[in-house]
Amino acid sequence: MPIKIPDQLPAREVLVKEGVSVMDEQTALRQDIRPLQIGLLNLMPNKVRTETQIARLIGASPLQVELTLVRIGTHKAKNTSEDHLIAFYQTWEEVKDRKFDGFIITGAPVELLPFEDVTYWDELKQIMDWTTTNVHSPFFICWGAMAAAWHFHRVPKHTLDQKAFGVFRHNNNAPASPYLAGFSDDFAIPVSRWTEVRAQDIPEGSGLELLMESEETGPSLLAEEAGNRLYMFNHIEYDSTSLKEEYDRDVAAGVEIAVPHEYYPDDDPQRRPLNRWRSHAHLLFGNWINRVYQTTEYDMESIGKGR
Repeated sequence: MPIKIPDQLPAREVLVKEGVSVMDEQTALRQDIRPLQIGLLNLMPNKVRTETQIARLIGASPLQVELTLVRIGTHKAKNTSEDHLIAFYQTWEEVKDRKFDGFIITGAPVELLPFEDVTYWDELKQIMDWTTTNVHSPFFICWGAMAAAWHFHRVPKHTLDQKAFGVFRHNNNAPASPYLAGFSDDFAIPVSRWTEVRAQDIPEGSGLELLMESEETGPSLLAEEAGNRLYMFNHIEYDSTSLKEEYDRDVAAGVEIAVPHEYYPDDDPQRRPLNRWRSHAHLLFGNWINRVYQTTEYDMESIGKGR
């Protein structure tokens, strides 16, 4: 089944060109099935790019998925036009009475700030608490995952001396996990962050299971059975050129930045970077969507009851 997104969303044209099956709204109305309701709280500066990255991955599922774009109501975006936000986004206040099968909260360029100093931290705390009762399975990414790990379990983030930047090998710690079905024993994932969480800080008895980690960059993916939560600390959703664009931006601005680790052939920024994580990105999101489909309530009003 295809993904259902607004007909005029810029991501639609990109996905259609890539061969991703996209359903128009009229066709969706004619289908006598309940689509999975997935929300995306997009905290990234370039919202259009992030919309496309996430829609590409969840749109590869054989299930019908309806994607709702959500934004923080108390924060004014600087890098996305107000027209785009008005046309395609709802604030959390506008969707908070709804139930969702899955809800993704992205990273944000605020990782060096203490959580409590982020201008929208109070609203984000409300949203994270809301996912407990209104979302069957939340999926937190990069800074969003660090924020959730801190909020729910007081797992601290630590500032790095140098930015963890590039493509790093990761180990599969839990081959029997439904989220890692089909994963290799080791695999590559893009990393781009100035902070990290550490395995030794994961509280005993928290219910957090470390599914993926890197010897060089630490924990990558945690799963929590209570609440069906996933915490992904890296950018497995990145496009082939995302790290290149970050590197070129910093070089142009005169910021001291190392060539991304194991990204360019022969570490030569003049050569085209190779995408070595695409298949595992699709696999992780496909496994998550499949898990949501198998375990969510048919009656959406029953989602979150008893938590």
